[in-house]
Amino acid sequence: MQILRRNLLEASRRLSFLLHSPPPAAHAHAHAVATLSAARRDPSAGSLAATPWAATQRRGAKMLGSDVKLGNVIQRRGRIYQVIKSHHSHQGRGGATIQVELRDVDTGNKIVERFRTDEALERVFVEDKPFTYLYQEGDNVALMEPNTFEQLEVSKELFGKNAAYLKDEMKVTLQFFDGRALSGSVPPRVTCTVVEAQPNAKGLTATPQYKRVLLDNGLTVLAPPFVEVGENIVVSTVDDSYMTRA
Repeated sequence: MQILRRNLLEASRRLSFLLHSPPPAAHAHAHAVATLSAARRDPSAGSLAATPWAATQRRGAKMLGSDVKLGNVIQRRGRIYQVIKSHHSHQGRGGATIQVELRDVDTGNKIVERFRTDEALERVFVEDKPFTYLYQEGDNVALMEPNTFEQLEVSKELFGKNAAYLKDEMKVTLQFFDGRALSGSVPPRVTCTVVEAQPNAKGLTATPQYKRVLLDNGLTVLAPPFVEVGENIVVSTVDDSYMTRA
């Protein structure tokens, strides 16, 4: 009789355990939820997944010195630099090199470096965003984001020499890194008006191929002798050269 009671009591305990214990799948789910919650609480564990673009910006990719171009952003000795000038040269037995002027994106300081064309550099990718030029105020320019109509004010220096080409309603591009505007660019072709021009030299046997003309933005370019005051011409913003009549 006592044996029967012990067997019934043991069976009752087992049944109670089974009824109050979650299935294995529930254990796994609870463990996964706990792990995910812990990861969310840990800033170091969640930062990379939360900001994949920022991670890509910082990591960059390898590029050769021969591929360095104006506007590229590179990481060197723990600093982020933007290329503002570049010049390729060949130094005999030393091989081909490229001399670049770099601007520190944090401090604004400029340095000059020389790279071998086969030297591996770490490139940092930036994000291009379109804007519409509105007006200039002092040393700053006001731009508008075309989709949200939000206005942004940046330094005119971001456009370098091409700031002279800025006109009302012009479509421009800003390059951003880590939420900061690094540089600005204008279209490669811009229409300008000639406000001053040397007169045609009539009667000369040898007519000059080009003459200097003053544009409405204050720049002086070389243009063919037939270009007159009041005409609109297309100018390359890359090298400030005459391209064609507008």
